[in-house]
Amino acid sequence: MSNIITAQHITKRFTGHTALDDVSVEIPAGSVYGLLGPNGAGKTTLIRVINRITIPDEGQVFFENRPITQQDIYRIGYLPEERGLYKKMKVGEQALFLARLKGLSRHEALVRLKQWFIRFGIEDWWNKKVEDLSKGMAQKIQFIVTVLHTPKLLIFDEPFSGFDPINANLLKEEILRLRDEGATVIFSTHNMSSVEEICDHITLINKSKNILSGRVDDIRRSHGNNIFAVNYRGEADAFTSVTECCDVLESEYDKFSGMTSAKIHINQDDDVRSVISAINEQVELRSFTEIIPSMNDIFIRAVNGNLK
Repeated sequence: MSNIITAQHITKRFTGHTALDDVSVEIPAGSVYGLLGPNGAGKTTLIRVINRITIPDEGQVFFENRPITQQDIYRIGYLPEERGLYKKMKVGEQALFLARLKGLSRHEALVRLKQWFIRFGIEDWWNKKVEDLSKGMAQKIQFIVTVLHTPKLLIFDEPFSGFDPINANLLKEEILRLRDEGATVIFSTHNMSSVEEICDHITLINKSKNILSGRVDDIRRSHGNNIFAVNYRGEADAFTSVTECCDVLESEYDKFSGMTSAKIHINQDDDVRSVISAINEQVELRSFTEIIPSMNDIFIRAVNGNLK
């Protein structure tokens, strides 16, 4: 898979502060890419560097394997965290104005806006004033305008902020649909559940440095701790007698089902198969499942310096 964006050794300093310190990322084309990190880590600065709003002190950004130029900005849709619409304008007038700035003709902008307003069920908003919209309503308009010119690259900074669960889910579905139609999406977020639901790849930035990058599934599996959930029927003594090469962390018997649920830690990867076999000989093994850490767990461990 080719990269739509390659940022190499990006460093950006402000007075008394280094916002990015030798950060490199590769954004595969056709993916949803999450930029994670605590407040002040450098995520927004990296987004602004990619979007040519901020020029790095060191390093270079490539768009489709060539140095990014000002013309490439017309192939990018950017929704910043600091939202802003002209409050006294009507919604339709505002959306049409912003669409024209993206290079669309009035006719094409009207056609596309109508389609999006119908998709979001907001046809009756056209003549409302922006100042009469809630924060979430205004963000819907800004999302539409961001994607209206069908850019190859979409960049969203905290896109789910201010949305209720229903509208946040609507936004996730639209992001996945846009990816499936060929767009690449970069977004920064603190919402770890969103990362697991829609991200293909992530980069975790902490204290101005890239401390973790990769596919979400690969990262979750590679940072597991060899902890497994086991459900069985049988005597607890028989179960513990065959777990010499592992530690029983938890065990709970359910008298109604006659099942025991246990959590064990296996010291070596090579011992997993032998542990399963030994347990199955002594008790009635009903399930044996690896407990994969969540992105939230990995995020906390990484930021606290506890990720091995």
